[in-house]
Amino acid sequence: MYANPRPPQLSHSNRRIIDSNSETLRLYQVWKGTNRFCCGGRLIFGPDVRSIFLTLFLIVTPVILFCVFVSQTLIDEFRHNRGNLIVAICVVFTLYVIFLLLLTSGRDPGIIPRNLHPPELEDDGSTICTDWLGSQNGGGGPTLPPTRDVVVNGMVVKVKYCHTCMLYRPPRCSHCSICNNCVERFDHHCPWVGQCIGKRNYRFFFMFVSSTTLLCIYVFSFCWVNIIKIMQKYHCDLWKAFMKSPVSGILILYTFVTVWFVGGLTAFHLYLILTNQTTYENFRYRYHRKMNPYNRGCGRNFVEIFFSKIPSSRNNFRAKVKVDSSSIFATPMSFVHSRRPEVPKRSFDIEMGKRQAVAAEDFDDIQSQLGSVGGLERSATQPRRTNWDHKANWQNTPDIHMLAAEYGIEHGLTDREKHRGDH
Repeated sequence: MYANPRPPQLSHSNRRIIDSNSETLRLYQVWKGTNRFCCGGRLIFGPDVRSIFLTLFLIVTPVILFCVFVSQTLIDEFRHNRGNLIVAICVVFTLYVIFLLLLTSGRDPGIIPRNLHPPELEDDGSTICTDWLGSQNGGGGPTLPPTRDVVVNGMVVKVKYCHTCMLYRPPRCSHCSICNNCVERFDHHCPWVGQCIGKRNYRFFFMFVSSTTLLCIYVFSFCWVNIIKIMQKYHCDLWKAFMKSPVSGILILYTFVTVWFVGGLTAFHLYLILTNQTTYENFRYRYHRKMNPYNRGCGRNFVEIFFSKIPSSRNNFRAKVKVDSSSIFATPMSFVHSRRPEVPKRSFDIEMGKRQAVAAEDFDDIQSQLGSVGGLERSATQPRRTNWDHKANWQNTPDIHMLAAEYGIEHGLTDREKHRGDH
C-alpha cells in the first residue's frame, strides 16, 4: 500500500563530487533521539540517566548501614557462621539488584528505526483517508491517513502514523516524548531507571522491581530480629532496644515505607503480566478481559514475558554510516566548515590529490539536483504530499548557497529565488 520514495538519482560526476565531502561516523553519533550513549554506543540510556545515581543511592545506602551497624549483633548471636551467611546473602542480593538495574537501564528497550522518508501513496489508494488533508495542500489532494487498521487475533486494532519517525507504528508501539523514539510494546518511561520500558527490557524491569521488594523485606525482617535479640540479651523493652540500635529503627521505618511503593508496583505489574497489558494500555484503553486482543490466558501471558526469546535490537548503534551531502545540508554551518575540504571554485580534489575540472554541461544537472535534494531533505520533516505548495516561503539554505558558490552556479540559484519571489 505504501512504499518508500526513491531518492533523486545523481550523475556519476556529481556523485563523485558529493562523495568527496562525505565522512564515516557511527550510528550513535548521528542518532536523532535524545538518548545518551556510553562505551562507544554499546550502552544506551535515556536523557534522564542521572536519576540512576539516586536510585543506586537509595538501594546501596541502607544495605551499607545494615552491614556496618546491624550485622555485628547478628554475627555474635548466630553461631556456626550463620550470621556471616545472613550478611553475605544481603550483599550478594544487593549486587544482583544493581545488575538488574543496569541491565534495564543500559539496553535498547525496543526502539524502532526511523524511516528516512515518509511512505508514499500508491495508485490504488484503497485505504486513503480523504477527510484528513495536509495543511498546505491548496488543491485538497489526499495525504497519508493518520491511522490504519490491523487485525490482531481476529480483532481490528488501529495503528497510528508517527510524523517524527515517519512510519506507521506496529501494534502496542508508542512514541516516547522523553526519548523521542518509537518503542515496541511501550510500557512507560521510568524516571527511576532513566530509560523507556519496552519489549526488550520489560522482563528485567519486573525482575528489578520484584527483587528490590524482596531486598526490602529481607532487611526489614533481620532488623526486627536484631531488635528482638537485643531485648532478650539486655532484658529491656522495645523502646530501649531501639535506643541501643537506632540504625535498626531507621532501617525498619525506611524499608516499611519503601516496600509499599516497590511492592505495590510489583503487584500492579504482575497483574499486567497475567492479563497481557502494558501500563500505557491500562491507563489509556482500560481493557476488559473480553476486549483485550492480546490476552491469551494467564499461563501463556506469563510464558510470553519470562520464557519467550528476547528479540535482537533493530539498531546497530556501532554501525558505520556515511554522512553524505544530504546530511550536510541539514547540519549547522560550523559542522560543514569543519568537515569540507578547501577547494577552488571550479575544480575539486579527487582521488590521491588529483585535480579534475567539472565539465560545463554538468553544472545544469548539479543545479537541478540541488533543488531535488533540498526538497528531499524538506520532506524528511513532514509527510509527503501529492501536490507541492508553490506559495510556501521556501528558500535555499545557507549550506546550498555555500555549495553553489563552490560549484560556480550561485548566479543561477539567485535567479531561481528571484523567480520564486515574483510568484
